[in-house]
Amino acid sequence: MTDKSPPLPDAWLAEADAKLGAAQLGARADQIGRVEEVGDGIALISGLPDVRLDELLQFESGPFGFAQVLERTRIGCVLFDDADTIQAGEAVRGTGDVVRVPVGPHLLGRVVDPLGRPLDGKGPIKAEHLMPIERPAPAIIDRELVTQPVQTGLLVVDTLFALGRGQRELIIGDRASGKSAIAIDTIISQRDSDMICIYIAVGQKTSAVRRAIDAIHSRGAPERSIVVVAGAASAPGLQWVAPFAGVTMGEYFRDRGQHVLVVIDDLSKHAASHREIALLTRQSPGREAYPGDVFHVHARLLERAAKLSAQMGGGSLTALPIAETDAGNLSAYIPTNLISITDGQIVLSSKLFHEGHKPAVDAATSVSRVGGKTQAPALRETAETLRLDYAQFLELEMFSRFGGVPEARVRGQLTRGARIRAILRQPQHAPLRLAEEVALVAAVQSGLLDALELPAIEDFRSGLRAMLDREAPQEVRSLQQEGVLKSDGKAILLTALKAYAQGFARKA
Repeated sequence: MTDKSPPLPDAWLAEADAKLGAAQLGARADQIGRVEEVGDGIALISGLPDVRLDELLQFESGPFGFAQVLERTRIGCVLFDDADTIQAGEAVRGTGDVVRVPVGPHLLGRVVDPLGRPLDGKGPIKAEHLMPIERPAPAIIDRELVTQPVQTGLLVVDTLFALGRGQRELIIGDRASGKSAIAIDTIISQRDSDMICIYIAVGQKTSAVRRAIDAIHSRGAPERSIVVVAGAASAPGLQWVAPFAGVTMGEYFRDRGQHVLVVIDDLSKHAASHREIALLTRQSPGREAYPGDVFHVHARLLERAAKLSAQMGGGSLTALPIAETDAGNLSAYIPTNLISITDGQIVLSSKLFHEGHKPAVDAATSVSRVGGKTQAPALRETAETLRLDYAQFLELEMFSRFGGVPEARVRGQLTRGARIRAILRQPQHAPLRLAEEVALVAAVQSGLLDALELPAIEDFRSGLRAMLDREAPQEVRSLQQEGVLKSDGKAILLTALKAYAQGFARKA
C-alpha cells in the first residue's frame, strides 16, 4: 500500500469514453460552478443550480468529489483525494451521475481503495461494470427468514450468540479489547465455507490494516476475499464512502445467489468522518456534535444486509459492523444508534481481556436476536443449556467469594462452570470446526472434563482435531456436511471423547 493516490479505475475511464462517443454534436447550454473555498477535504461551490444530492462533480484541474450538502446559494462538495491542485475560482462541472464503484469477480483477492483503485501493486482491475454506492435495501417481500448459520469458529459466539446468514450483528467494546480479532477470525473461519468475505477498514492505522491483510492471506481464503482500505491518512471523502462501496461490491455477489460476509471496521470512525464533513460544510450540530442524519446514514447502510428469498436468487449479505465505546459506555450516541439498528451485539469487556479471558465476550450483556434458529442442529442440541449453566456459574462464583464452604451440589456447579469458561477461551487465529465445537461442548456437558485440571483443558483442545479425525472420521464428516449427528454417532463420539479425556486425567 502507498500513500500516493493511484489513478482512477479503467472502468471509470471506459465509461467516460463511451459517453463522449455517444455525445450529440452542436450547441448546448452548460452549467459551470466556481470554487469559493477549499480545504480539509471539502470544497464550497457556487452555481450549478441543477446539481442533485450525491452527484459526482469534476473540477477543472482533474479531481472528483460528490455533492454532500445543497443550499440555496452554495454546494458542499466532499473531495476524494487531496485538494492541493484545486484553487478558489476554479471551474466545476456536474457529471449527471452518482458515485459508482467497480464490481465483479476480478476484485476477489485484491486490496483496493473505496473507488476500486488497486493498492496491492498487482496491476489494474478489470471490473465487469460500475454500480452506485447508494442502493436501496431489499424490500421485506424480497427477504427470507434468517436460518442458515455463519460459523465463526469461535466457540463462545457459535454456542451462546449464534449468527445467521443475512444478519447484522454489532461487535462493540473499548479500544484494544479484541473487536477486530473476532471479525478477522470469523473471516478466517470461512476458508472452509462458500462465503465471500469483504473487510472494510475505515480510519485504521496502516499497521493494523497490514496485520489484518496478513492474517487473511496466510490463514484464510484470500482468493474469496476483498479488502477495502480507507486508512487514517485518507481523505474524509474516501473514509465516508468506504462502507457503502464495500457493501455494493458484496451486493454484486449476493444478487447472483452467493453468500457474502462484510466486516466494517469500524463505524465509530465512520461516524467521526461524517461529523467532520458536516462541521466543515457548516451543517447544524446535534448531540455530541454529530449532525442529525447520522442515524439515517448508518441505518440505510446496514439495512442492505439481508437474506434474499428463493425468487430473488437466495443469496445473502451478512454484516458485522464494529463500534468502539469509551470506558464501556454503551449509552453513548453512536453505540445506542447502532444497537438499535442491528440484530444483536457482541459486547467485549476490557476487564475480561486484561484477565486473560479471550475472546473477552461479556455473556451478560451480549445478545443475538436471531438466536438458536441459525445454529447447526447438532450444536443447538448439545449446547441447549450451556448459556444458563454458565450464567448460574458466574453468579455462584461471585457469591462464593464471600467465604464459607459450599455444599456438594454448589461445588459441582462451580467445577463444571470453571470448565465451561476454560473451553470458551480460545487463541487468536485458531477457529474451530463445527465438529470440534460439538465435541468440546459434549465433553464439558457430560462431565468428562470435571476430573481434568484447568491447565490441561488447553492441551485437550489443541489435540482434539487430530483425535476426532482419527477416531470418529464418519461423525466429523456428517457434522461438517450436514450439521447433524445421529444417535449411534453420538455414542461413538462420546466413547472417543471419554477415552481421550481419561488419558489427560491419568497424566494429572
